Amino acid sequence: MELARQRRLALQVGHVERFNPVLSALEARLHQPRFIESHRLSPFPNRSTEIGVVLDLMIHDLEIILHLVRSPVASLDAVGVAVLSESEDIANARLRFENGCVANLTVSRVSPERLRKIRVFQEDCYLSLDYMRQEGFVYRMAAEHQKESSLLTKLFASGDTTLVSEFGGRKIIREPVPIQKGEPLKRELADFLQCAKAGAEPKVSGREGTAALELALEITNRIAQNHAQHPFTPR
Repeated sequence: MELARQRRLALQVGHVERFNPVLSALEARLHQPRFIESHRLSPFPNRSTEIGVVLDLMIHDLEIILHLVRSPVASLDAVGVAVLSESEDIANARLRFENGCVANLTVSRVSPERLRKIRVFQEDCYLSLDYMRQEGFVYRMAAEHQKESSLLTKLFASGDTTLVSEFGGRKIIREPVPIQKGEPLKRELADFLQCAKAGAEPKVSGREGTAALELALEITNRIAQNHAQHPFTPR
């Protein structure tokens, strides 16, 4: 009885992308993001068509961005188009946060390819990360002593090669981000079990899950409002 009182219930929302090793690599290098851009594209899934692509796909990126920015949303604009279902199948949302950060999110479930990427711009660097491949690069200003890479190196560079290029008289260095790859779902389940045993709060608690859902619903409503004001009729 005493042990039961000491332990807290563990509630975890299934935003599995938060356990992608890419996100850990991003958080380790993140400070004061100014602009975030995310793309999540997939072929038509033939499932979950009773909801729009915002609740189907974008909600995962919304949860991540809210976690990274940690500031209230000051304003938003959104647009969506229904292609194969009754709800929006392609959508874009632009969020402006109270701390000045801007996030631009694009999702589609009628794409010929699968794509899950996030790009973060901050004052000292630009990070480009791929959730699917679990790889990424950081771009930053190169030191004066660092020479531009040869054309041969640029042509045959592998994914783990550091390159220095010159743009407008300034040198930019591209470095691969070291990522210890792993299965996100396996990591999520292991983390939940650990939280349940220790009585700790999971990474994505009910609070984080609720915030992402509320924002997704607001974006869905904004898309509906825009469609009502400016209906689209195919010719």
